[in-house]
Amino acid sequence: MIEVAVQVEGDLDAEPLVERLRWACDRLGIGRATMGLLVVGANRMRQLNYRHRGVDRATDVLSFPLDGPDLAEGWPSDGPPPELGDVIICPEEAEDPLEALALHGLLHLLGYDHEADGGEMLALQDRLIAEAGGEPAPPPPGGHEADPGPGAR
Repeated sequence: MIEVAVQVEGDLDAEPLVERLRWACDRLGIGRATMGLLVVGANRMRQLNYRHRGVDRATDVLSFPLDGPDLAEGWPSDGPPPELGDVIICPEEAEDPLEALALHGLLHLLGYDHEADGGEMLALQDRLIAEAGGEPAPPPPGGHEADPGPGAR
């Protein structure tokens, strides 16, 4: 079971985001875990982005991984579920659908890094968006194959 603790500033219905995160975890072979999902305004996102990345502007999504990157090495089934970390989304800054931003944040929680992986993360993100019935972004230059995720490694 994937447990998602949700905190929303404003009146956005976060249930579609939670369902997309649960769906993606299942698709990536993650059967049990906990994570946080926060939906914040631009001022709060700017503060978080500055405090944690030194960038003094709001952004669309931030991720703060905890145990997520360790899932690739396996996780003991007899202990507590892994705490993937937190995904923070700012709808005011979003240019992509919020469900796509939730997937993007989840992949960062799992240790993917589109700034260093030669397109692996974005290819996997596009594949998941397509499987969920959305429109993927154009493939990255070089057309890298998507990795099925840490649950399948």
